[in-house]
Amino acid sequence: MKLAALVSGGKDSSFALFLALEEGHEVTDLVTIIPKNENSYMFHSANIHITGLISDACGIPLTSVVSSGEKETELHDLKTALSLVKVDGVVVGAIESEYQASRVRRICDELDLMMYAPLWHKEPESLLREMVDCMDNCMDIRMVKVAAAGLDESWLGRRFDGKLVEDLKILHRKYRIHIMGEGGEYETLVLDAPYYKKRINLIETRNCWMGDHGMMKVIRAELGEK
Repeated sequence: MKLAALVSGGKDSSFALFLALEEGHEVTDLVTIIPKNENSYMFHSANIHITGLISDACGIPLTSVVSSGEKETELHDLKTALSLVKVDGVVVGAIESEYQASRVRRICDELDLMMYAPLWHKEPESLLREMVDCMDNCMDIRMVKVAAAGLDESWLGRRFDGKLVEDLKILHRKYRIHIMGEGGEYETLVLDAPYYKKRINLIETRNCWMGDHGMMKVIRAELGEK
């Protein structure tokens, strides 16, 4: 099937794209919504500007649309973006958010597109470990935004590995944070994946810490050999 992938640069959309390719689908387009509101209900915003470099890294063209990021209104921007690509369906990285999934599904129905959601309702810890295991095939996931009890500035920039998963499990038991970050506890950036032809190297970053939450902002990045 010919698909477009909704991408944010984070682990969920990136891994959903990887699974689509593994299952033999043809992903011809990447689609990014750039919300002006960093608290968008629908769209990831941390380091969203890196999606252009991700497009270059994997050789799949990118369609991006700027959105107000306002609740419900931002759905019109998503529909506009998806109407610009000629595909049979859309890859989404939705896991548990019925709010997000139902709205993307509705837009897909209106545009006569299939919604492909390979991560939907997967068990969180198993899914995260599946992503970490995929690092043996060059998947490099970094934590770039945190906003939950137990996640301090030292987490910014950490690469996902077995130790990080165990640390998240401890925080889940202590503070009930969602191990996949489904409650907005953290956001990620994927610097390398099996379908990247080149990896993304971070040249300059800056941590912005605001008392109990913060973000690692990517100031400059470039493509490098894998």
